[in-house]
Amino acid sequence: MQQQVNATELARGLNLSRSRISQLVSDGRLNGCYSGSGRSRRFDIAKVAQALGQKLDPGQLLGNGAGTKASLGTIAADAGSDRGDGGPANEQAAPQPATKDPSRYEQARTLELEEKARRARRQNEAEEGHWVLASEVASETSRQMAMEIAAIESKVLRGGARRLADELGVDFLQARAILTHVWREYRGERAEEKSDEAAAAQPSEVEQEADF
Repeated sequence: MQQQVNATELARGLNLSRSRISQLVSDGRLNGCYSGSGRSRRFDIAKVAQALGQKLDPGQLLGNGAGTKASLGTIAADAGSDRGDGGPANEQAAPQPATKDPSRYEQARTLELEEKARRARRQNEAEEGHWVLASEVASETSRQMAMEIAAIESKVLRGGARRLADELGVDFLQARAILTHVWREYRGERAEEKSDEAAAAQPSEVEQEADF
């Protein structure tokens, strides 16, 4: 025979408040798990355990929710033992998950621990100088490139235009404009080539091993 309890007994078994049980009923999360209404309402423990166990998300299964998970398993086991052996209720009992499959709590906990380990490893690698932030590298590279380009445009192009003007007798401003135009065309072509190379680049074996 199925084990039936009232709201107070169910709340005590799940370590929840009576108002929380009422809220679960109002939310429809215990539909099909009880009969009657008001003070005469009786809950089927096995059905409650199954319903709540299926609907607890990974976040709820961590922390305090772990206690609820344990309580669900306990009352479900109690309900199964109260039915006796070989009765019809035993045959109609909801199948339990295979014991070899990790529970949702275990899966959520494992993911949380793995993420903490990845964060700790990244921090250690950075503190030991093995890694640097990509944003810092990009910022410093851009700064150095801007300085180099400014030097080229100031010294090479301007100086080259002055020599052309002095040695060939051409107009300095025209010579500088031509050299500047050629230089900027070259920069545009190289930027496209390097962008294509970066998009097609594959991580090295060392980078693949450290990718986490």
